[in-house]
Amino acid sequence: MNEFRVPPVILYGRGSLSQAGDQAASLGRRALIISDRVMEKLGYVKRCEQLLDQAGVSSVSYPDVNSETTDQHVAEALEILQQEKCDLLVAIGGGSCLDAAKAVSIVAKNGGYIRDYMGGKRAIIHPPVPMIAIPTTAGTGSEVTSAVVVTNTTNDVKMMIKHPAFIPKVAIVDPVLTVSSPPHVTAATGIDALCHAVEAYLSRRAQPVTDSLALSSIRLIGRNIRTAYKNGSDLEAREHMAIAAMQAGMAFSNASVCLVHGMSRPIGAVFHVPHGISNAMLLPAVLEFSKEACIERLAAIGRVYCDDLKALADERAADEFVSMIKQLCLDLNIPNMKEQGIDRAKLEQVVDKMAADALESGSPAMNPRIPTHAEIVELYRVCYDYNFQSIGNYE
Repeated sequence: MNEFRVPPVILYGRGSLSQAGDQAASLGRRALIISDRVMEKLGYVKRCEQLLDQAGVSSVSYPDVNSETTDQHVAEALEILQQEKCDLLVAIGGGSCLDAAKAVSIVAKNGGYIRDYMGGKRAIIHPPVPMIAIPTTAGTGSEVTSAVVVTNTTNDVKMMIKHPAFIPKVAIVDPVLTVSSPPHVTAATGIDALCHAVEAYLSRRAQPVTDSLALSSIRLIGRNIRTAYKNGSDLEAREHMAIAAMQAGMAFSNASVCLVHGMSRPIGAVFHVPHGISNAMLLPAVLEFSKEACIERLAAIGRVYCDDLKALADERAADEFVSMIKQLCLDLNIPNMKEQGIDRAKLEQVVDKMAADALESGSPAMNPRIPTHAEIVELYRVCYDYNFQSIGNYE
C-alpha cells in the first residue's frame, strides 16, 4: 500500500499571494510571520502584514532566519509565538524560513526542543499550530512536504525530521515572488528541485503518483531553468519553475530522497554551503555511482529531460542524461567543493563523521545502489575537485 499526503489547500499562480489574508482568517486571529531580512527589505513581510490586517488578523514578525535553519532560530521564534499568544504561523521566504515555521508549529504544541523529535525520539501527539507556507524561491518544495531540515548547533548535524504533522495547512505558490531571486539563488534552488525530482523517481519508495509528479517536474525544469537563471524577469519561466519545485516537493515527500541528500546535509552542517549548491556538486558523481543499479529509470528521466534522448537505448540515454547534468552545472556556474572554498585538510578531518551522519539520516538506504561507509567517504573525495567537463569521474 502506498500513501500520499499534501496540504489541504494549495493556491498557485500569479497573484495568489493576495489570498493570504482570507486563508489566515480561516485559521486564526493572531499570526507570527516567520521570514528573513531579505524578505523584510523587499517588502514581502510588510505585504503579508497588510493582507492579514485587511482580513482582521493581527500579526507580529520574526525576520531573523538565515539561509540555513538552526535550532536557535526555532527557539527564538517559538518564544515570540508564546509571548505574543499567536495562534497561527505564516512563513514567507525560502525553504529555511518555511522549515523554521514548520518546526515551531510542532514544538509549540508538543513541547521540548526540535532536536528531541529527531528519529522519532519524542512523539508528536497534539495537532500543530496552523501554518500558511509562502515560498519565494523555486527549490525546496517545503510548502508541500512533511519534512523539515534543521541544524543542531550543538553537534553540527543537519537533522531531517519527517512526520505528516509538518505539512502546512495552506501552501501559496506565487511565481511573482520568485522574480526577486538573484541568479545564484535561482541556480541553487532550481538544482535542488531537480535533485528532489530525480531522487524521488530513483528512490526505492517511488510509487506511481510520485513518478508522475517527478517526471513532470523534471520536464519543466529541463526546459526553463536556464531561462529563469539568465532572465529572472521572465514570468513564464518563473511560473514553470515554481510549479516544478512544488511537484518535486510532493514527489520526494511521499517517496524519498536518496544518496545526494544524505551526503549533502553534512556538507551544509559542517561547511555551511547552501543546500542547493551542495546537492549540485554531488549530483553527477552520485548518478555515476548509482547508474548500474537504475539504468532503465535513469534513461526514462533522460528522455523526459530532453526530447533528443527519446530514440536512444537505455544505457546511452542514461549516460547522456548524466552528461547533460554536468553541462547544466557548468552553465549555472556550480562550483565543486574545492572551488566553493572547502579546505581539503578540514574535509579529511571530518569526512568519516560526515559519512556516518549521511548513513544515519536514512536517505542513502533509499538509493538504487546502497553505499557503504567507505564508498561515501570515497564519493566525498571524488566530489572535492570533481571536473564537470570530464566523463566518468567516478569509477
